Amino acid sequence: MRVLGIETSCDDTAAAIYDRDAGLLAHRLATQIDIHEPFGGVVPELAARDHIKTLLPLIDHLIKGPENRGARPHAIAYTAGPGLAGALLVGASVAAGLARAWQVPALGIHHMEGHLLAPFLEDEAPAAPLLALLVSGGHTMLVDVAALGAYRILGQSLDDAAGEAFDKTAKLLGLGFPGGPAVAAAAADGDPGRFSLPRPMTQRPGLDFSFSGLKTQVRASVATVAAAAAAAAGRGGTGGPGDPAAALDRQSVADLARAFEEAVVDTLVIKCRRALRQTGRRRLVVSGGVGANARLRERLRTAVGELDAQVFYPRPALCTDNGAMIAYAGFLRASGRLPAPAGPEDGGFEIRPRWSLEEI
Repeated sequence: MRVLGIETSCDDTAAAIYDRDAGLLAHRLATQIDIHEPFGGVVPELAARDHIKTLLPLIDHLIKGPENRGARPHAIAYTAGPGLAGALLVGASVAAGLARAWQVPALGIHHMEGHLLAPFLEDEAPAAPLLALLVSGGHTMLVDVAALGAYRILGQSLDDAAGEAFDKTAKLLGLGFPGGPAVAAAAADGDPGRFSLPRPMTQRPGLDFSFSGLKTQVRASVATVAAAAAAAAGRGGTGGPGDPAAALDRQSVADLARAFEEAVVDTLVIKCRRALRQTGRRRLVVSGGVGANARLRERLRTAVGELDAQVFYPRPALCTDNGAMIAYAGFLRASGRLPAPAGPEDGGFEIRPRWSLEEI
């Protein structure tokens, strides 16, 4: 059993091949950072157009590469949702076309199940039952996993996901895109005591998240610092119309980035500890782009250890969107180790831009 995985849910074009005996044979990724950076976020139409240009050459390179040597896969797994509709359609149509040409099944995979399964590609893999924190640009959720394929959402973001809040905060601070690495890099030189930001929804019961207000607090702090800088310089305004970040000095940017990162990390750690206590689980999986954050990993390792539990991560390259997680999820489905998902039909073009993890 050898499965080709295709991932085009957002702005990364990715493909991978998973083999039953050899494991992950190869994975390739083409990023669109240069395309979307001028806009400070992903432009859906541009993302879809670049997938069209990039995906088939990427797959061709992967199939003919030294790891696979031209062997046809026994099944194709593609991200059917959730995600950007145009981007998803590119992956779904390519998967359907290749499946028809090669006479193999095409399996629609849930993007967040792919993230959840990514740590299982590591040598030190977890085992169900477990708790999963899935934290990315589009989603932040805590999931109870009684068994692989059996998922119950315990809490999720009511507005901005953590990764989205990182991107928006980076834009407010005049940092680069994607926001997660940019904010983390700036925060390394920041003073954690200069600014105080809230830990949203941690003072009330429950496991839901909210990061929109935290981003608003950063905006207010930016405006306050910019106004003070303008007053000290003898100007009446800020750094310019709609651009208060232009008046921030480098240290202020670092201090605000540190305060924001600390607030997000504290919030995620508090909710994970609460969920572990409520469920009694002793294994925590953390995946998604924000899962690569070094401060989050360090804090969770300590917090989870205090509860006599273990935490598992995929390697940083498999935290962000990737084809390996989709290929592995497809392998589990195609080999019968997991039941076929209650989602898009094999070989079809159906996608689900909105698709709850519980529905599979």
